[in-house]
Amino acid sequence: MTFMPPQGYQSVCNLCIPYLGPINGGLRPGMSIYMQGHLPHHMKRFFCNLQCGEMEGSDIALHINPRFDGWDKVVFNSFQSGTWQEEKIVHMMPFHKGKAFELIIIVNTEGYQVNINGSEFYFFYHRLPVEMVCFLNIGEEVTIQTLNIIGVSGNQDLAGGYRLRPCLLCVQSVPYLDFIPAGMTPKRTIIIRGMVPYGANRFTINFKVAGSDDIAFHLTPRVMEGVVMRNSYLEGYWGEEENDINFFLLSSPSVSLCPCSVPCLSQISIRCGNRRYKVYVNGQHLCNFRHRIHPFGKVDRLEIIGEVQLSYIHF
Repeated sequence: MTFMPPQGYQSVCNLCIPYLGPINGGLRPGMSIYMQGHLPHHMKRFFCNLQCGEMEGSDIALHINPRFDGWDKVVFNSFQSGTWQEEKIVHMMPFHKGKAFELIIIVNTEGYQVNINGSEFYFFYHRLPVEMVCFLNIGEEVTIQTLNIIGVSGNQDLAGGYRLRPCLLCVQSVPYLDFIPAGMTPKRTIIIRGMVPYGANRFTINFKVAGSDDIAFHLTPRVMEGVVMRNSYLEGYWGEEENDINFFLLSSPSVSLCPCSVPCLSQISIRCGNRRYKVYVNGQHLCNFRHRIHPFGKVDRLEIIGEVQLSYIHF
């Protein structure tokens, strides 16, 4: 069974560095670029460029360049008409040699919000029209396990209901409760990306029903037990529990290990079909859960509780 990402979602895994790839449909406000990677112990620098073309010498709207040079810093700049512009230097190093990192670039009308390891790090104001950006270039001493571009052009764009909910990778982001835009519909996929900390016991994802306490789909990975429990809570009663699935894809601390043997972020994707929910973890099919409430379009809220740290949620 193949994982079907939602429209507006472009994903690449285990990038070959140097990497130069297109941004489907170009960049625009409302989009976000998410990457998770690892730095070697003896690295000196790497870069991430949002470029206006694929040829060498193309304009660069945003240049992010961490440098370990004795005066550790992160340099931001742009490259226009063959010339580097004024550097913006942050003398604070959020990256660490030999460790994993998370980098999120959130595009808005004024500039790029750059978040690193769950915290807001720097805001870079636009120097070139964001619509000119059509390629992403990553190079030098870095490993990138996952690259996700959210909000890319498709049959339905962000105005049609897709949105990114960036969280700040902190425990305060959980519990999470918010409305699902337009409710659950056939073929809709919700992507939840986050990390299960060392020693975590369990966390829960609930799809809740409008105007009630009913839970149409209750998904609880019991990490220490290595099982996934599924159930529903309707009219004040829990239904028949399903827990026949062994769960190792998110088990702490052994899953999604990067080369430095530390836990990295994992991705749960839940796709709504006409008869069932289909659950995928890191692109691999995990389980199904048949609808117990009809019409399932009544489901309009997503709740996440327990021992998990959120990175983003994509509707």
